[in-house]
Formats: sequence, structure tokens, C-alpha cells
Amino acid sequence: MPDIESFAKTNPDGVAYRMVPSGQWVTWKELEQRSRQCAAALVASGLKEGDGIAIFLENHVRYFELIWAAFRVGLYYTTISRHLKVDEVKYILQDCDAQAVFCSRQSLQDFDARVLTELPIQRVVLDGRHAGFDNYEDFLASVAPDVVLPATLPGMDFCYSSGTTGLPKGIKRPLSDANKFFAAQDEERTRWKNFDHRTVYLSTAPFYHTAPVRWNMNVMKAGGSCVMLEKFDPLLALDAIESHGVTHAQWVPTMLIRLLRLPDEEKARFDLSSMRFAIHAAAPCPAAVKEQMIAWWGPILYEYYSGTELVGRTSLDSQEWLTHKGSVGRAEFGQVHVVDEAGQELAPGTPGVIYFSGGGRFDYHKDPAKTRQAYNDKGWATYGDIGYLDEHGYLYLTDRLANTIVSGGVNIYPQEAENILAIHPAVADVAVVGVPNEEFGEEVKAVVQLRNPGEASDALAAELIAHCRSSISAIKCPRSVDFVSELPRAESGKLLKRLVKARYWPEKSQIAH
Repeated sequence: MPDIESFAKTNPDGVAYRMVPSGQWVTWKELEQRSRQCAAALVASGLKEGDGIAIFLENHVRYFELIWAAFRVGLYYTTISRHLKVDEVKYILQDCDAQAVFCSRQSLQDFDARVLTELPIQRVVLDGRHAGFDNYEDFLASVAPDVVLPATLPGMDFCYSSGTTGLPKGIKRPLSDANKFFAAQDEERTRWKNFDHRTVYLSTAPFYHTAPVRWNMNVMKAGGSCVMLEKFDPLLALDAIESHGVTHAQWVPTMLIRLLRLPDEEKARFDLSSMRFAIHAAAPCPAAVKEQMIAWWGPILYEYYSGTELVGRTSLDSQEWLTHKGSVGRAEFGQVHVVDEAGQELAPGTPGVIYFSGGGRFDYHKDPAKTRQAYNDKGWATYGDIGYLDEHGYLYLTDRLANTIVSGGVNIYPQEAENILAIHPAVADVAVVGVPNEEFGEEVKAVVQLRNPGEASDALAAELIAHCRSSISAIKCPRSVDFVSELPRAESGKLLKRLVKARYWPEKSQIAH
């Protein structure tokens, strides 16, 4: 159990975390005291080890206070995006069996709060008052400041998938696994996890996403300080690195692309010398983007491939990547297996479904059938991705299994074309999908968001197709291009491809795609 009490005693006025750009900060003393009272108030409300709460907030200054409270008394904490629709929020709250939900004035704005008041759940609002909700400060004041907390296992996150292929899935792991798989090993590629009191970690993403929840918590457990962006902005992120002496920062590829597209004079304004580790994950990173980032920041990029389920992880540092460009690394825990449709392991260089053995166990909450689908008859588990291993054991991702385009009996993995189109100077964002074709079943289409929407034309569409064909086989390239004002992405950076595909497939056909 991390000793947050010792941090409060030895460094009471030290900053546990600060918010950017609002400038709010929380000291160790404040975090320990308020999370203690919140934890005790939850216990007094009847929650016990193994029960759960839900957090439905923007990137709020009290967010991690709530997480620490749940952690300290063995509760599961489910973080919910405030951008979800009413029915989606209701679904998650009912599915995760949360006994309390914490909201804010902002998260309830333009949200039908009556849906929450109809649920048999304790409701708490953090700032101000709202009909049908308890006030958070009153909630804290309901217990004594020196209240003693019960001894429990540490709590942990109970996260839901972003719903990229359908309804969100609750991913639940036993409390006994709460602290596994996050420590550094005796290898250069994991050295970035050696957090201590000198660590200053820049959190760039929405708090509800799994990676910010887990890595911010792990930094604070080690006594490090977190710098948390309230909303991502590339200039704000660079300024935060310089202003606060950031040593570690975590990114997703769309953020790296936005950083690279800053004018050179803007990039040169900031002193980034404090940053020793730039970690990226969550989505495939085009090789050209990573090459440019290493050229700018030096060999400080560290990449990992994993999932909320934590059945396995691969990782690599910049030096490894430069000799295995495009790879997401070697197994860090668990062993990687690439198999065909019959479950037979494939030779190096041959794409198949990626499985891990020897990792953690999990369940898709209330869905044993879907849990069974994630495991094969050998007990190996998959995140649902396609890829291949090289002869040195380095893994390369090809695409999501659900995104595979089958055209004339040939499997096409659209990520390859997306990576090429993403670096075209006219392109802001791109999705490559399969659309109906009477002869071949499916054909490849690129759906493109332009940096300058006024440039959309047949000539630019032809240019993009030619750009793609100059790098990879024509069969993998789009036969047509549609221009859109915006592509649907989760705040985590994941492309919601099912929403793109829904435009082209009749509702009944969409089930199979």
C-alpha cells in the first residue's frame, strides 16, 4: 500500500499535482486529508471492499482526490467520459454496479440529470448544489478529519472500453492484481517507469481514459508530481514542459502530429531539456511521424503496446525502434503468439491474430461469452489486433481484427494506407474503411479530413490515391476518397471507425462489418 500519509508528513506543502492552464494545485497534505475524508464518507455510506464508485467529470481538480479515496479503501473506480450521451452514461452506471457517482456543474451542463436521479445510486456534485445531489463539501464534512480508515486491499480502476467497435465493455480485474505490471524491469526500454520524488509527469489526455488514470496514480504513489492538462493544446504542452521542469510526458500519435505541424519558430521557443522520457501508446504511430519526433527531441521516445485488459505488453526504446522501424517492441510481460484462423502459430513475417500467454486475467463484466471469445483453447488472450513478429521477436501491428477489409477474398489491413495518407501535407486526419462492392464484397475507401477544407477536389482525391500507391501495393490503397469536415475520435485519440463505416453500410449489413 503506498504511504500517502508519509508524503503528507515529510512534504506537506509539496505539489502532488497541478492543473494547467487554470493554475490550481493540490498539496500532499491536502490530498491526503481530503481523500481520507472522502474514503471514510464512502465507507460510512455503506460501501465496502470490492464495491465501486463512478466519476463523471471533466479534467477536474478533485478528480484524483476521488480516485485516491476509492484506492485507499479497496473500491473499484469507473471513470466516464462527460462527452457520452445520456443513455451511454446510464448504461455504464447500471452495468458497473456503482453505488455512488460524482459529477460537477460542468459535467451536468446540457445533461439530463433526471436520468441519474432515477437510478438507485448516491449522487454527489463537486461544485455548488444540484437538485437530487449531495454537495461534496457537505459529504466530506460528514466524517471527522482524523477518521481512521479500514484496512483493505488497494482499490483499482474498473474501466470501460471506448466503444470503438460497439457498446463499451467493462474490464474488471481482481483487486489482488492492482499493482502488478507497472514496475520497471532491468531493461533500458522500461527505465521510464522508475518514478520517484524527482519525477514530474505531464498528463496530456482526458482523465477518464485508462492510461492517465493508471500512470498518474503510479507517479503519485512514488511521491512524484503530476502536471495535468485540462485540455490538450500543443503550445500549452510545450510551455508546461519548460515551466514545470517536466521529466516524463505521455502522448498519443495524433498529439505528436499536431506538435510536428507547429511552425519551426514556435517549436524553437521552448526549452525542453528537462524531458528525459516521452512515452507514447494507445494508437499506431506512423513511422515518419516517429522519425521526425526523434530528430526533434532526440532518442527519448519510449513506446508500449498494451490494453486495459493487461493480458500482455510489448515495449521498446528509441534505439531499438530505429533498428526495427514500425515495431511496437518485444514482450515485456506475457509471451507473444501470432496465430492463424485454426489457432496455429505463424512463421515470422506472417500476419495473424496476436495473443499473449502468461499475462493477467480479466473478465468482461457480466459478459462471460465475450470473455471466452478473448481467450483461445490454450488460455491465451487477445486484444483483437492483427500483426506479425520478426525473427528477433519484435512485434509489428497491422490493424484491428474488426477493421480487416475482405476484398475478393483478400484480407486488407487499412492501417498501412492510413499511415501513409496521414503524413500527406493536406491531410489533418484519415480513416480507411471497406465499403460495399457488388463484385468483390468490399472495396477500399479513404475518408479524409483536410487541414484546409476548401482544397477538397477530385484532383486532390486523385493525388492522395497516387501518393498511397507510390508506397504500397495498389490493392491496399483506396479506390476512392471522400472528404468530411471531421472524423470521429475518442478523446484518447482512438478513431471510432465503426461510426465512419456506418455511413456506407446498411444497418443490417453493418453487423457483419
